[in-house]
Amino acid sequence: MSTFGKLFRVTTYGESHCKGVGAIIDGVPPGMQLTEGDIQPQLTRRRPGQNKLTTPRDEKDKVTIMSGTEFGVTLGTPIGIQVPNQDQRPHDYSDTDIFPRPSHADYTYLQKYGVKASSGGGRASARETIGRVAAGAIAEKYLKEAYGVEIVAFASSVGRVAMPFIQELEDADEPDHEVIEFMNTISREQVDADISRCPHPATAEAMKKVIAEKSHERDSIGGSVTCVIRKCPVGLGEPCFDKLEAVLAHAMLSIPATKGFEFGSGFNGTKFSGIQHNDPFVLKEDGTFGTLTNNSGGVQGGISNGENIYFRVAFKPAATISQDQNTANYDGVTGILAAKGRHDPCVVSRAVPIVESMAALVIMDAVLQQESRRAAASRLPTIEINHALLGKAPKKD
Repeated sequence: MSTFGKLFRVTTYGESHCKGVGAIIDGVPPGMQLTEGDIQPQLTRRRPGQNKLTTPRDEKDKVTIMSGTEFGVTLGTPIGIQVPNQDQRPHDYSDTDIFPRPSHADYTYLQKYGVKASSGGGRASARETIGRVAAGAIAEKYLKEAYGVEIVAFASSVGRVAMPFIQELEDADEPDHEVIEFMNTISREQVDADISRCPHPATAEAMKKVIAEKSHERDSIGGSVTCVIRKCPVGLGEPCFDKLEAVLAHAMLSIPATKGFEFGSGFNGTKFSGIQHNDPFVLKEDGTFGTLTNNSGGVQGGISNGENIYFRVAFKPAATISQDQNTANYDGVTGILAAKGRHDPCVVSRAVPIVESMAALVIMDAVLQQESRRAAASRLPTIEINHALLGKAPKKD
């Protein structure tokens, strides 16, 4: 379906080469200041044609708020946003009427619906993510103002080139506690300092070299994006089937070109013993109760525990490449699909704001669910609850 969320509901619309794309966002709290200027920065970070590492398709992706605000303040009613498509080239896709493009959605969409968009990727195109990013910017603004939530994603690997902590984690015999400090301090300013969106200068240069090589070869390369969510409220997540990490996985794997999701210590955590991997509880210097380590990734039992939430998302190489490809047409006759169209040699740098936006949508929806539960409970008469249910020790005489 094209709708995500339960209380904070986002419905995206539009195809790669239609007149425009956008979203309807329902559940935005009333009384928040909101203009296009709050949304545009993330769309600009996502847009194509922004540098030599991205597709040459030149879209400005200028957003317009169509409804749900007045005098720059949210009304609590659905917010409609729209972004025009301006640089379409439908003639680049004439061969796709004959050949389904390898690793694209041409064949599967045609089999599912009996019809498909004749040019571009239709709803499977990354143009669809514009609505997600716009909605995520709105969610993120509320989360920042109401709770101080910070969401930062960055390119952590491209091909076989990875940031040092990624490589060290894969080779480590026990959890690397330095990762905690890195996740505490990484900022978007550091991420955006390089067009690769990798905050490690040496790795960024190596990434750009790999991407340039693949672009010269008229090919593409995959990679990964790591994301951290800081200052997330405790208690978010709805066990059993909507555990916070499960909804994050759902959100991330709905992004085009994703092929994997790793939460907290991830697959590397399978190498450790229980005593190595467990996160002991401590009373911290600032007086807060939390964990000494964070192999859980900020979620335990499917519920946020107040520590940083972090995860990694794998992106495949872009399926659209500028090489002729041996394949078969819809009749099963082998042939060559001619190289046409424009593409990203690596989608990772542009995926960074998309990952941040989907994370914001998940946290925003979870916040509204938890706050509605608390509001409902607050209407009940006060009763004394047994200490065991509160997790507190009984008072001694």
